[in-house]
Amino acid sequence: MARIAMVYHSGYGHTAKVAEAVAKGLMEISGTQVDILPIDAEGNLPEQAWVILSGADGIIFGSPTYMSGPSWQFKKFADASSKPWSALLWKDKLFAGFTNSASMNGDKLSTLDYMFHLSQQHGGIWAGMGMLPSNTKAATRQDVNYIAGVSGLMTVSPADASVEEAPLSGELETARLFGQRIAQLAQRWSRV
Repeated sequence: MARIAMVYHSGYGHTAKVAEAVAKGLMEISGTQVDILPIDAEGNLPEQAWVILSGADGIIFGSPTYMSGPSWQFKKFADASSKPWSALLWKDKLFAGFTNSASMNGDKLSTLDYMFHLSQQHGGIWAGMGMLPSNTKAATRQDVNYIAGVSGLMTVSPADASVEEAPLSGELETARLFGQRIAQLAQRWSRV
């Protein structure tokens, strides 16, 4: 059994929708226990979250990209993770991350890079997408990995799109497949 904790912040509901798709993929892989830990509007975690994170085999980070980086609520969580850091509680865990922003690029890579470096501060092992982009002339926004994420999952929700409208189904399918990948890797990693 691999235990994966997903800790994320969602400002308007779009990133939560991506987290749901990732969680769906995680749960489709038998032998995977999933703990979903949303960060609230004040940057706080649910009760027992730190215990769950310390007991997980893998941790998935999620945040919207605001002004070229993660939300302040996610940063508050990251700063608070200095307590488990000082005891090396997350060392050798599998890590991955996802982000959503209003623009096609929107500096999402900066947010994923922040998450990557946070995982490395904790002595973790980072897992990227592991899938090719849809980059042919025939490709559309409904194709898997159209945004061409490599180091982590990237999705788009235009600024005027409701949660019902965005992210698009192709991006949510990419999120589901990303969840499956992380669950499969966590199972392999937990046996090491």
